[in-house]
Amino acid sequence: MKLMTPQTPTRPIWEAQGDEKRREVRGMFSAIAPTYDRANAVMSFNFHHRWRKFAASKLDLQLGESVLDLCTGTGDFLPIHRTTVGEAGVVIGIDFCAPMLEKAVGKDSAATLTIGDACSIPLQDQSVDGVSVGWGIRNVPDIDRAHREINRVLKPGKRFVSVDCAEPRAALIRIATNVFRTPALGLLGKLVGSSDAYKYLSESTARFKSREELAASMRSAGFVDVHYKDLMFGNICVHWGTKP
Repeated sequence: MKLMTPQTPTRPIWEAQGDEKRREVRGMFSAIAPTYDRANAVMSFNFHHRWRKFAASKLDLQLGESVLDLCTGTGDFLPIHRTTVGEAGVVIGIDFCAPMLEKAVGKDSAATLTIGDACSIPLQDQSVDGVSVGWGIRNVPDIDRAHREINRVLKPGKRFVSVDCAEPRAALIRIATNVFRTPALGLLGKLVGSSDAYKYLSESTARFKSREELAASMRSAGFVDVHYKDLMFGNICVHWGTKP
């Protein structure tokens, strides 16, 4: 599978922008949906559930509240949120890729799953008590707009949290990570049938906003008390902020 744009066949997916990026990323995730959960477990040494639980704790959700998992993918945040908000709570998963969303069915049988775009969230203003995004902000064509949309749907005083890959700040760890990451992801891609898709993860990490830039985008969207914390030696970073 070669994930190149129809208009510019020599351009790889990680260089796509705007609507082109939206279209190509959707196609990429559609292709890898059947093996996505298995690949996640391998890539993270099965730690990604622990990282998600840490991120979810930053939302400070209560029983009976409502939570949106945006860019929900195969829905691994859904059961974590259900445990927090309980059966009386509302858990919503939104993703723009139908094959990924189909894999989320069953992870929380009571969750509402909806196809939608992070840059135009199909929810009313001030309608949810928390928003999470796991490894998704990097994939949207306009991160600033997505942050504004997240702020719009949150109730005042409620929080947004995002967890994603990051470039380690310590030089030695960054060098070691870069030496290991590219061939490891390439091998994983071959094992699951899509080398380009997992090369995209490596390339998009290198091109992703820095911790400070991501925090600045959140503040510009209206969030306050914005913080971030590194995990896994700086290869993972969790950002969170509050809507005033």
